[in-house]
Amino acid sequence: MTFSEYETVLELRRYRLRPGRRDELIELFERELVEPQEAAGAHLFGLFRAGEDFVWLRGFRSMPDRKAALESFYSGPVWQEFRDAANATMLDSDDVHLLRPVRRGLAAPPPGSGVYVTVSPPAAPPPAAFAAFGTEPSENDFPRLPVHTDTPVSVWFSREPLTESSQRLEPTSRSLLR
Repeated sequence: MTFSEYETVLELRRYRLRPGRRDELIELFERELVEPQEAAGAHLFGLFRAGEDFVWLRGFRSMPDRKAALESFYSGPVWQEFRDAANATMLDSDDVHLLRPVRRGLAAPPPGSGVYVTVSPPAAPPPAAFAAFGTEPSENDFPRLPVHTDTPVSVWFSREPLTESSQRLEPTSRSLLR
């Protein structure tokens, strides 16, 4: 299995955190929550600081694989042990887009520094986007974790800002996407 097989279904998760708690969540997340999610069948592409917030990308091979991985992880002992500590750092964890690929590229971004994410109304990806996604039209089969269903979006990853709304992402030490 290749890294890019996990680009079939992607979650862009943006967490608004309590002031001063971002690095606490990242340390907990990287120490305790990455490996168990990957053992359950998810692939964590990127973990990022975004101002005082935490942004991360989780990929799956398919919607049924997503459901199985989420059921396994969120009903397992690791999440049960650390969920209160993780949730205590958050103001909002429901800014989540469930996406499908338009242009794969997270596994092999072009050389350079800087990672930007742009969320926009549906549109063709600009040439500078090394990976592009659109809203996954399937129903969220794990409703315990809400995802945006109000309006479809395009999501682009690039080495430079593509619009005024592009958000710079600062990779954490465990981020594969750099």
